[in-house]
Amino acid sequence: MSTVLAKKENGVAEFTLTIAAAEFDSALDNSFKKNVKKITVPGFRKGKAPRKLIEKTYGEGVFYEDAIDMVFPKAYEEAVKELDLIPVDSPSVDIKEIGQGKDLVIEVKVTLKPEFELSEYKGIKLKEIVHNVSDEDVDADLLQKQERSSRLVSVEDRAVMPGDVANINFEGFADGVAFPGGKGENFDLTIGSGQFIPGFEEQIVGKNIDEEFDVNVTFPEEYHAEELKGKPAVFKVKVNSIQYKELPELDDEFAKDVSEFDTLDELKADIRAKLEAKALENTKTEKENAVMDALIEATEILVPDCMIESRINDIIRENNMRMQSQGISFEQYLGYMGMNIDQYKEMMKPQAQKQIKGNLILEKVIEAEAFEISDEKYEEKLKSMAEQYGMEVEKIKELLGNNADAIKEDMKFEIAIEFLVENAKWSKPRKPRTTKPKEETVKEETEE
Repeated sequence: MSTVLAKKENGVAEFTLTIAAAEFDSALDNSFKKNVKKITVPGFRKGKAPRKLIEKTYGEGVFYEDAIDMVFPKAYEEAVKELDLIPVDSPSVDIKEIGQGKDLVIEVKVTLKPEFELSEYKGIKLKEIVHNVSDEDVDADLLQKQERSSRLVSVEDRAVMPGDVANINFEGFADGVAFPGGKGENFDLTIGSGQFIPGFEEQIVGKNIDEEFDVNVTFPEEYHAEELKGKPAVFKVKVNSIQYKELPELDDEFAKDVSEFDTLDELKADIRAKLEAKALENTKTEKENAVMDALIEATEILVPDCMIESRINDIIRENNMRMQSQGISFEQYLGYMGMNIDQYKEMMKPQAQKQIKGNLILEKVIEAEAFEISDEKYEEKLKSMAEQYGMEVEKIKELLGNNADAIKEDMKFEIAIEFLVENAKWSKPRKPRTTKPKEETVKEETEE
């Protein structure tokens, strides 16, 4: 086998691959032996026809395609290694010379992994990101717990107020015609929940039981149903009943009812601890995103279309699996979004391109810093995975099989991101300047 690189530019390599006649003839012979039993030639029992007669009957190239499939993959792999290429797509091939007793000559064209210069990745200047937990955050969490433990009390002597649960009948009309999905009966609507389109719930406030009225709204421009985007609509509404949420008292008894704690103070301390842990995780994630966004913005990379298409297909598969676990299909999801698969793919292009750029940059950082995963670190990772899934470490190893290298590669990416965050320059938030009142400043100057 011999390889000659014709050109390598704009992310594409073109080269000529020559496979010796003896090797190709051997592949033709093997193809004949493999396929002869499937071939029928008049005058011969199935599988007994001579090769030359088969080639005369069906054409000299009857075994070419199969023989190429036998010799090309190995030759291509060796050629790519010899030329130091990193393909990101299947190659396109053009057979230039073929035949018994002849060298097999193939022109190959393949898209390559993008080459780029990594911008300065240490000391990136970014604004500090900190998430603090306030007393108000703890109170908000407590309120959610109160609302989950609340009970609904019927109201007879007043109109609907914000926060009430109004049971309503409704039917929507656009251009005087009822539209699909715009009708409901005995629907419990929490006023202020934002369940309905903007402006709907506010017009329920002040209405009484058995009152019938019109609600005038305009559908948002980004509404999922194409035929209703930006359109005015009228809903015929009737209030059937009104209820309000009666919240339990915030005391030690409440703490016992909703948690494993005996006192409200213990419950508050637990809420704060969990919120602080979440705040730390949010800070970590946002810092990682900020560093990667800055590097992606500063690094020019021409991402091939095939890589983007491949990443979009991965995103679709991931989303499909997640949605199936929730009991809906990807097709149903597209229907809710009011788009087809091509529109969805177009929408996902920026996200896919950003993810690819980020991964390429991290690979460069890993290479530049020569990050490696020690056996000890790998064992720690396996222990963590075992705890996460409630399994023994040996069982995790068994399930991973030959995927240990993939786990280690993921660990390198994690280390690289941590490294970038640690080496970024995070500006501290400025303290507010205290300005003395004018009269006080004049007084001090006079005394001096």
